[in-house]
Amino acid sequence: MIDRYNPQEIERKWQQRWDDDQLYRVSEDDPRPKYYALTMFPYTSGDLHIGHWYAMAPSDVHARFKRLQGYNVLHPMGFDAFGLPAENAAIKRGIHPFTWTMQNVENMRRQLRSIGAIYDWSREVVTCLPEFYKWTEWFFLKLYEAGLAYRGKAPVNWCPKCQTVLANEQVLDSGSCERCNTMVTRRDLEQWFFRITKYADEMLSFDGIDWPEPIRIMQRNWIGRSEGTEIFFALDHPGTPEKEIRVFTTRPDTIYGVTFMVFAPEHPLVSVLTTPEKKTEVDAYIERSRRLSEIERLSTEKEKDGIFIGSYCTNHLTGEKVPLWIADYVLLSYGTGAVMGVPAHDERDFIFAKKYDIPIRVVIAPPDWQGGELEEAYIEEGTLVNSGQFNGLPSRQGIEAISDFLEEKAWGRRTTSYRLRDWLISRQRYWGAPIPIVYCDKCGIVPVPKADLPVLLPEDAEFKPTGESPLKYHEQFVNTTCPRCGGPGRRETDTMDTFMCSSWYFIRYTSPGSDDAPFDDNKSKFWMPVDLYTGGAEHAVMHLFYSRFFIKALRDIGIVDFDEPFTRLFNQGIIIAEKQKMSKSLGNVITPDEYVAELGADAVRAYLMFLAPWEQGGEWNDSSISGISRWLNRIWQLVLDEYQPDEKAAPGRIQTEEKELSRFTHQTIRRVTQDLEKLRFNTMLSALMEFTNYLAKVKETAAISNSAWQESIDILLRLLAPTAPHFTEELWERTKRQYSIHNQLWPQWDEKLARDEEITLVIQVNGKRRDRITVPASITEDELPQILQEKAVKANAYLEGKKIRKKIYVPGRLINFVVQ
Repeated sequence: MIDRYNPQEIERKWQQRWDDDQLYRVSEDDPRPKYYALTMFPYTSGDLHIGHWYAMAPSDVHARFKRLQGYNVLHPMGFDAFGLPAENAAIKRGIHPFTWTMQNVENMRRQLRSIGAIYDWSREVVTCLPEFYKWTEWFFLKLYEAGLAYRGKAPVNWCPKCQTVLANEQVLDSGSCERCNTMVTRRDLEQWFFRITKYADEMLSFDGIDWPEPIRIMQRNWIGRSEGTEIFFALDHPGTPEKEIRVFTTRPDTIYGVTFMVFAPEHPLVSVLTTPEKKTEVDAYIERSRRLSEIERLSTEKEKDGIFIGSYCTNHLTGEKVPLWIADYVLLSYGTGAVMGVPAHDERDFIFAKKYDIPIRVVIAPPDWQGGELEEAYIEEGTLVNSGQFNGLPSRQGIEAISDFLEEKAWGRRTTSYRLRDWLISRQRYWGAPIPIVYCDKCGIVPVPKADLPVLLPEDAEFKPTGESPLKYHEQFVNTTCPRCGGPGRRETDTMDTFMCSSWYFIRYTSPGSDDAPFDDNKSKFWMPVDLYTGGAEHAVMHLFYSRFFIKALRDIGIVDFDEPFTRLFNQGIIIAEKQKMSKSLGNVITPDEYVAELGADAVRAYLMFLAPWEQGGEWNDSSISGISRWLNRIWQLVLDEYQPDEKAAPGRIQTEEKELSRFTHQTIRRVTQDLEKLRFNTMLSALMEFTNYLAKVKETAAISNSAWQESIDILLRLLAPTAPHFTEELWERTKRQYSIHNQLWPQWDEKLARDEEITLVIQVNGKRRDRITVPASITEDELPQILQEKAVKANAYLEGKKIRKKIYVPGRLINFVVQ
């Protein structure tokens, strides 16, 4: 009597055995080639839901597959443990962020262990522990020494509910905070920045890395590189030292059509150039615009409005006075914070000019233009008119000719503009890595010496939603000694953006016990860069972008010797429930624990990969996971129920059946291997299910030898091992094979043995399918006419009486007759 498959008992047994044997402990002394497979580590929210498993289980399957292929695989796990939710929990629940976070780490670690992954837990990283954030602080100092970290006053995104600054990347398209959906406003604050713009051009290139095209496009769009011309408008205003206003444009060919100029309300020249009679009106407009998010200001649905500030600049090419306006659709953070208004050739300017009765001068003639007024802005190319010496030039020539003229006269210059702005890392929060800076009245900004790191977070900070860091009111933390002069000093009370931690955590995995450096240089060189990085596409312009910058900066400083952190990137889709993304607020979060308790982790792992292509995601379905469980139970019976060959089977039949079994087996090895290489887990499992069904029929006919049967079972278990590691380990032991199945080698297919003896050949006439026939797989083009004459009855009817002009033969697939 075969024992019933008991996943709970089996999974506990093997997880303990693997742990005791340190089966998945990774060493740099291993002679096998290295393979670094990494999944984005989870934020310590408290519970893993099935969406986390969808990211982690398939990536573990692929890592196991590479290990069986003969690689020394590093597949570590850790926790992204700093961040706003922990601090909000402290305020809401009266619990310290460290306590809340570490309780969550403990629970999530338990859940992660239940997956049965090959994580080497001796390499675990938790970003909120001093032994980690000491080195986050050290990296800040290195960037500061290299001139890549600086402090400056700038308008920032401010969430009034979270009471903190947000990076541009943390503001949703709706203009709301990604954490709480409150509309984001703007404030001016002294902030710390990383000079990420220095790497804008280099980060446009993805040479040497295999990343999805959508991610490349998002990063390139975020950088927003534009080639154009910076044009200088003359300024002569009493009491103003500035003698020009600079604007960037990609259309210098429209310079003669400028009839107004618009400043961003925050532009520093606005307060200087606003005339006394306009001051009250302008100040009110500025205050009103500051309450709007950037998204609201740029919205196409928002009516464009503005205020004339009473002053003018001069267009060098026309000699005309150009009125100066402010409007909230212009942002200080983009370009120069000023734009030239060309209403005839810009849709937004056209609407603005119509509203305020500003002249609209056509300088690019549309086709068949007769000199009349335009009903809408003409934004395409055309011929220059009303443009002085440049009349008659096509737009493209006009761009070059006018740019040449501006540079010759020193009234402008060709340049490149970027949408990208430097990375704002300051956060007015407690729960983050402290910024290791001291302010001294005598010495100014002073970095904390390496010997004094880490700057520790005080355990007794008070958490209040004031909008300022709790550290600011902690006197023992704030008041310190200047490292340079020994006099009184004040610590920086902002903490770093948590993306700082995730920009280097993947290197720490290579040597997490390193005490005198963030990582062991030799071990980093052994493992880095990451060979395969998997995670969500939503991190395109945050974590993934910042990590690329960080590695390039460390390379230039001389800390690492590679250019990119992740050689190959794969983005999985998401699991939905009740046709919606899982959310606690919607009450549709599915936790894996109950399914693991009932059906086992291996069934959950297999179902997550079977339900849809990994890159697409899909909807959770209870009945479907039961089907996976039944399939595993069928394999259990198939393997453990003793095979008894038919002793009466004729030798010829045995030879034929074994040859067919060998063919199907090698085809399955090929399909599963190729699918796993390409992360096509759903079709990989389909192939294994077909193989299972085929073996069941073979067992029923019993017309093969026992050795042939055992070889097929051996291969089935090894092919299934990455997907169902506990299940296959148990069957491997029960069939008296050598421990452990996960130390075996991956099966190899023989192309000759996998080749079909017969194939289906499609016959087309003028590209349309007219017939399908079965032919020998070895058929040559010379042998085709005779077989077609005998078998292609339907196709022959379409060929009868026709002149064949051409034959196109695709071996093993089709033949197409082109006829008159």
